[in-house]
Amino acid sequence: MLNQQTKQNGVALIAGVIFGLGLGLSQMIDRDRVLGFLDVTGTWDATLLFVLGGAVGVTLLTFRFVLKQPHPLLSQQFYLPTKTHIDRPLIIGAALFGIGWGIGGYCPGPGVVSLV
Repeated sequence: MLNQQTKQNGVALIAGVIFGLGLGLSQMIDRDRVLGFLDVTGTWDATLLFVLGGAVGVTLLTFRFVLKQPHPLLSQQFYLPTKTHIDRPLIIGAALFGIGWGIGGYCPGPGVVSLV
């Protein structure tokens, strides 16, 4: 029988593979497509807007279902963020994320997937 940690690692691996495949299929790992999407004043490529809309829709529906459960399948409790205020580290991190995405065309998820 598999122990709890092995099950959690297996689920994380499967989720990561599905996430990576989704990024590849949606072309989020194509630097030029991402930069075209972010270039709203030039030749804007709105195709990734459908990816964004689909992701938000799936997340909204999934979270409504998941958070009604007493606990996750492989844990005794949910670990959700508790901070509710906007502070300096949050602003700096968001700015670095956005600047890096805008300059390089990659955010962390697609950046890792594109390396593979």
